[in-house]
Amino acid sequence: MSKGKWKLSNLYLIAVFAVLYAPILYLMFYSFNSGGSMREFEGFTLEYYNEVFQDTRLLIIVLNTFIIALLSAAISTIIGVFGAIAIHYIRSNRPKGALLTLNNVLIVSPDVIIGASFLILFTLAGIQLGFTSVLLSHIAFSIPIVVIMVLPKLQEMSGTLIDAARDLGASGWQVLSKVVLPYIKPGIFAGFFMALTYSLDDFAVTFFVTGNGFSTLSVEIYSRARQGVSLSINALSTLIFLFTVVLVIGYYFINKRNNVRPGAKEGSL
Repeated sequence: MSKGKWKLSNLYLIAVFAVLYAPILYLMFYSFNSGGSMREFEGFTLEYYNEVFQDTRLLIIVLNTFIIALLSAAISTIIGVFGAIAIHYIRSNRPKGALLTLNNVLIVSPDVIIGASFLILFTLAGIQLGFTSVLLSHIAFSIPIVVIMVLPKLQEMSGTLIDAARDLGASGWQVLSKVVLPYIKPGIFAGFFMALTYSLDDFAVTFFVTGNGFSTLSVEIYSRARQGVSLSINALSTLIFLFTVVLVIGYYFINKRNNVRPGAKEGSL
């Protein structure tokens, strides 16, 4: 009976992953099609990848996308870490619960509403739509993600560590830099990578707050897809997907190394 359940669960997982990855693999397969369509594969070619790398405007958009993603991830990680620490050390349950609720509402709110709200805000504030508006928007919706990733590590940390550091004469800054931040480092890395991924992936919010002369990959792919089917979109999407896979694998190995290192030290002692 258990073997039957095990087989059934594996078949279910295979079916789920097939539904998720089949369209991506289909898109990647036809990015090498010399026929110029996704109806029939006529032959292998790298023509559309050459088009991507020879398109100067597209390369600038790629650079803009990664600059926005890295800056927003870094800034939102710094703000989110200190925000999570502030929420964690609030003694009263009512304001603490209110702040957590407000933080979670921003995560589950529809992107269309967030994007429209930012558009109205920037218009009223007189901020020109472009690099600045996109960066501020990405920082804003990434901060709650970082808070959610860091808070569990703070909750795992024993208060005796901080008490011991203070008994040894550590100042507030030393407690933060030598005890708290090293302990929650896995959560900080997780928050940074999640913020980076969300920024690279975001379309709805960016679509509202981007202006003329500035664009990101998600908005550019959308605008090109509306003009008609072009396999250069397939090539570009394939490159983005492979880059995302590299990021995920890199984060996996970093996280694995951080988890194994304490055990190795204990074993050596």
